[in-house]
Amino acid sequence: MKVAIIGGTGFVGVHLVRHLVAAGHTPRLLVRAGSDSKIALRSECELVYGQVADSSALNECLTGADAVIYLIGILREFPAHGITFEALQYQGVVDTIAAAQATGVNRFVLMSANGIHADGTAYQRTKYQAEQALKASGLRWTIFRPSVIFGDPQGRMEFCSQLKQDIIDSPLPAPLFYRGLSPLNAGSFELAPVSVEDVAAAFTLALTETRTESQTYSLCGAQRYSWKAILQTIAAASGKSKWMVPAPAFAIQTMAGLLDRYAWFPISRDQLQMLLEGNVCNENDGFARLGLTPTPFNAAQLRYL
Repeated sequence: MKVAIIGGTGFVGVHLVRHLVAAGHTPRLLVRAGSDSKIALRSECELVYGQVADSSALNECLTGADAVIYLIGILREFPAHGITFEALQYQGVVDTIAAAQATGVNRFVLMSANGIHADGTAYQRTKYQAEQALKASGLRWTIFRPSVIFGDPQGRMEFCSQLKQDIIDSPLPAPLFYRGLSPLNAGSFELAPVSVEDVAAAFTLALTETRTESQTYSLCGAQRYSWKAILQTIAAASGKSKWMVPAPAFAIQTMAGLLDRYAWFPISRDQLQMLLEGNVCNENDGFARLGLTPTPFNAAQLRYL
């Protein structure tokens, strides 16, 4: 298949390109000017230069493709630089749906996120709205909702390398966030980290499995880990031990309210809120339905750190 990828030079995109090529597909990437160094397996890909907001570039990228995959997502927005959840996680999907309809591309696979809901943070809300737009499009759709994704970043930032940089390598103690006044449950909220290789495998499988059409899959790792356990695992993989102390969420949120407009501040209010909500799947998660076995999250899998 010829597969148009919107967001193919990002963290998940470079791994997905490798999986698609290994499966015999031809990726066609929409590439922003100046991003050539981020292209994986360049000789195996077709390239279209432009941005997701450029309808002519979108149409060119999708023309003649058998399917389109939309991967673009951001963890923080910086409106002063035109980087917003609305533009990249919702409007970009709407525009790509329109391009698919105009060019006759009937198969659309969307990267969403686990734990999203209509009245959540701006990140969650725009992901949810994008899902609703795709479901109403009349296209043959599949939606994937991964939890936090780990894996070799290949020069990009991902969940574990960012925590290593911002928390484990910092001279300050690691924060065990907690709500309310009591620190007894500090750092106990749970996440289910999922391997980028497994996410890429799920996307690749969906392209040729008709049973995945009109389906939404949550993708979580095999086990749930507390925030404290995740930090301990990242520290162990980095060859370090880390002092950890309870950190009241309201104090961090107050600081973020003043400083999260700046890229150097390590966490936004919305990111902290979503962390405290946790991010795990139910027992019947997507990998079981797809017949795939998720990779364990442990220090051995984090050798790239």
